[in-house]
Amino acid sequence: MYAIVESGSITKQFNHPKKLTINNVQYSSKIFSLWTVAEKKAIGIYEVEYDNTNKKDEEWYINTNQTLTYDASADKVVASYGTATAKKIADTLWTEQDKTDGLIPSDKDVGDVATEGLKTIKKRMIDNQCAGILAPSDWMVVKATETGTTMDSGWKTWRANVRTKCNSMQTQIDSASDVDALATLFTYTNTGTEENPVIERPLGEFPIKE
Repeated sequence: MYAIVESGSITKQFNHPKKLTINNVQYSSKIFSLWTVAEKKAIGIYEVEYDNTNKKDEEWYINTNQTLTYDASADKVVASYGTATAKKIADTLWTEQDKTDGLIPSDKDVGDVATEGLKTIKKRMIDNQCAGILAPSDWMVVKATETGTTMDSGWKTWRANVRTKCNSMQTQIDSASDVDALATLFTYTNTGTEENPVIERPLGEFPIKE
């Protein structure tokens, strides 16, 4: 991204090199590749630098739009973010005021979920993962039920362990006090050493059938 700075203020911004007219002088787009940074600055063209200090993971936060600022002391133009807003971890429910304002859909009512929070979204994700892990062996349960035979004890125990882990994961999610605590559950870190790394997350993993 580029910016035009005149008298200490940003007057224009654009994403790609193009022909320009500055102070009644026309410049070819070739100057962007042929001129030095200093030469471009001399006529007011600045290559935008990016400051991502305030940018956060968009899985958990809503970032602001970038704001361009000319830093006169450093003679540079910087694109930076404002303070990010944490996404809500709890569901947002329809209220009486929403009903009065006519905002509630016909198939919903006061107290129903208007917008799902991150906890609901993440718990459903865990449910889907659990179902996907169990699906290939569901036929064993069906067979045992329909024929009255006994299901292999190893498979039965493993399936129970998967469901137990699913419930444990969802309890951890429910217990998260804020968005950062929730994000930490899903963040993989090395709990071992550099020589013998152990990459894991606080939420844990589903058991693998041996």
